[in-house]
Amino acid sequence: MNLDEKERNYLACEKYYTFELLIFAAGMMGAYTFNLRGGVFCNAQTANVVLMSIALGKGEFARGFYYLIPIGAYILGSFISEFLPIKVRRFRLLRWDTILIGLEMLALFLIGFLPLTLPHQIVQIAINFICSMQYNTFRQAEGVPMATTFVTNHVRQLGVALAKAVRKRDLSALDRFRKHFVMLFVFFLGGLVLTLCCPGMQERAIWLAMVPLALAFAVLVYSDLNPEKEKLEQAPHGH
Repeated sequence: MNLDEKERNYLACEKYYTFELLIFAAGMMGAYTFNLRGGVFCNAQTANVVLMSIALGKGEFARGFYYLIPIGAYILGSFISEFLPIKVRRFRLLRWDTILIGLEMLALFLIGFLPLTLPHQIVQIAINFICSMQYNTFRQAEGVPMATTFVTNHVRQLGVALAKAVRKRDLSALDRFRKHFVMLFVFFLGGLVLTLCCPGMQERAIWLAMVPLALAFAVLVYSDLNPEKEKLEQAPHGH
């Protein structure tokens, strides 16, 4: 298989530009919950596990066991996103990946109406759930494992790619370095844009994350209904 054939074999939901749009929105979601919804980062669960262990270690059992709720929401998101694609595939209308982005947009739209006076946990748990499904659904960008909700692996891969480029004179490693760097930068840019807009937009600032999601949604809907209509049952790489 030559390079052009390999390129065409990837679905629209696996393209780098789709992943870049998703991680841009994720950067916004992370900045939103940190700046306006309780000072926490809901895109991943490492912090919640650490905070739970600290609280329990201090004997603060009520606060410690609370973290089981967002952690449970993340587990539930992964669980559901394993089952729904099978159900959706039977209808042969749109891919689960496409529908998920539409559901994310709807959730963020509704979150924008929730006043900041409400308990922050409502929004935190909702975004935990959203990010879990996105993370579990979008796994590889054109064959390269990538996360669209946090950047720890992208940072690690920068070091790995540099090491391979230096040690093995592997020029392809530089291309991988570039791709992970772009993902890292786009995530950073999303957080920066959202943070700048928080003072003026307040709870409605989350609507900005709907812009990149809407672009990705439009691309995926077009692909599902046109060039990839006969590939609706094809699972993305990594699934």
